[in-house]
Amino acid sequence: MTHATDLPRLAERAGRDLEDADPLDILSWAAETFGPRFCVTSSMEDAVVAHLASRVIPGVDVVFLDTGYHFPETIGTRDAVAAVLDVNVITLTPRQTVAEQDAEYGPKLHDRDPDLCCALRKVKPLEEGLTAYDAWATGLRRDESPTRAGTPVVGWDARRRKVKVSPIARWTQDDVDTYITEHAVLTNPLLMDGYTSVGCAPCTRRVLAGEDARAGRWAGFGKTECGLH
Repeated sequence: MTHATDLPRLAERAGRDLEDADPLDILSWAAETFGPRFCVTSSMEDAVVAHLASRVIPGVDVVFLDTGYHFPETIGTRDAVAAVLDVNVITLTPRQTVAEQDAEYGPKLHDRDPDLCCALRKVKPLEEGLTAYDAWATGLRRDESPTRAGTPVVGWDARRRKVKVSPIARWTQDDVDTYITEHAVLTNPLLMDGYTSVGCAPCTRRVLAGEDARAGRWAGFGKTECGLH
């Protein structure tokens, strides 16, 4: 078992060694290194990483954040992933319901202070939900936005003190589309309706021609990330 104090060095070394590795090999390394203390996180925009992980780690935990603001299509995708793939979907929820949050902070906090809303409904629940793990996988890709251009395939998440694995960091959208087609991977129906990045319904719009994939998130705010990454 790798000691916790060794994890940052382990992550840095793996990031170098696995930079050119296939996503399946990166996930296999994570499974061998962390065993049951490794999980996949998914926004249920698509099931690409969950599908990849299920091929090398049958029954792997797939963690989903139910913020209370998701599109019905997103919840439907989660349910389909749980039914179809050999994974264990774990749904995390915030400490407060939307109604309880509205009572404390006022309605539509997402319109007035989206950073606080994300902190309460995404960041904090994920931090609490990841306590059982030493490492987690994400679907981050370098081509999604300038803020993600430097994403390592394996890195150190200093805030949560965990190893962060991004097995498809080097993939392009074409790579993702090809994998989805070849393996009939489940995707969120909204991806066929003008959305290229799917988050909470109040803070997500369709993307216009020429915009980057995440331009439809928090439109009108100087915000491109929810704080999870």
